Amino acid sequence: MSGKKLTINDLGEFGFIARFSRCFTRNLPGGVLGIGDDCAVLPWKGDLKLLVTTDLLVDGVHFLSEKISPQDLGYKALAVNLSDIAAMGGRPRWAFLSIAIPPGTRIDWLDDFFRGWRQLEKKTGVRLLGGDTTRSKAGFVVNVAVLGEVRAKNLKLRSTARPGDVVTVTGTLGDSEGGLRLILRESENGRPGPEEKFLLRRHYRPHPHLEEGQFLSSQPGVRAMIDVSDGIDSDLRRIIERSGCGIEVYLEKLPVSPALEKCCAKYGWNLEEVAAAGGEDYCLLLTVAPEKFPELAGKFYRRFKRQLAAIGRVTDRKNQLIYLRHQKPVTPGKTGFDHFK
Repeated sequence: MSGKKLTINDLGEFGFIARFSRCFTRNLPGGVLGIGDDCAVLPWKGDLKLLVTTDLLVDGVHFLSEKISPQDLGYKALAVNLSDIAAMGGRPRWAFLSIAIPPGTRIDWLDDFFRGWRQLEKKTGVRLLGGDTTRSKAGFVVNVAVLGEVRAKNLKLRSTARPGDVVTVTGTLGDSEGGLRLILRESENGRPGPEEKFLLRRHYRPHPHLEEGQFLSSQPGVRAMIDVSDGIDSDLRRIIERSGCGIEVYLEKLPVSPALEKCCAKYGWNLEEVAAAGGEDYCLLLTVAPEKFPELAGKFYRRFKRQLAAIGRVTDRKNQLIYLRHQKPVTPGKTGFDHFK
């Protein structure tokens, strides 16, 4: 029998994960949560749970080694993993780093990589405990694993959204995508201005919302939570899948920075598309019981001096992600990031 063989491109990243994960998530020991969230969760000590996350960064896919400084790469490699810990409401403790290095790499480049890593390590208290090193015949490959802890009562998952919940984010959207678009521009119109520099920094040095995650996880009414790594279009779909719900998003309420607004106008980018589909912002995306949201938003503003932006609502329309602009349905031109689509 002949016919086209199924490829990874047919399934996409998330279809692939769904296909193989089923056999690994059955019959797990009590208290263990595996594939399907930002971190694996393991019983640990007392009322604490152990969080484990890992992330892979590949030259030419996640970063361009000729475009990013080694300090920024070291910083970002740790930051993207800390963001997963933040999404579970946890506190990061230990890290492991494996790196594949092309022959001939200068030692001062590696010194700068670890200088950037240590800058974020000092801010967050994470300690590097080990890892692995090997030669790469192509570009750099960086793999990081982080272990953290969270009190069981504060643990946040993707699977606990409920119809009626307010969908909200802890920061502006699309800035990292804007920075990436600037990096990929074939020609530059002179030196970058302050808006371009802001977006480039947001791309190169993302801020993991650890303090925000720990604060929110302890507040009544906070239900599902995830970090914005692949863009809210993709990340909302993860909540929809895990919670068995639907979500409607109000495009006019997506929070964007003045720098992104100005660059979208300058370069002809679609602001809504950049905000909804752009990845790597690494703020937090969460759902909140509607009766608790006003009080929570006030507390959040007093603590962090910025708005907890309400961008949508959880619905009972299973598996439906609907975009509205001033209450009228619209179809976005671009969806979230998928490695194989």
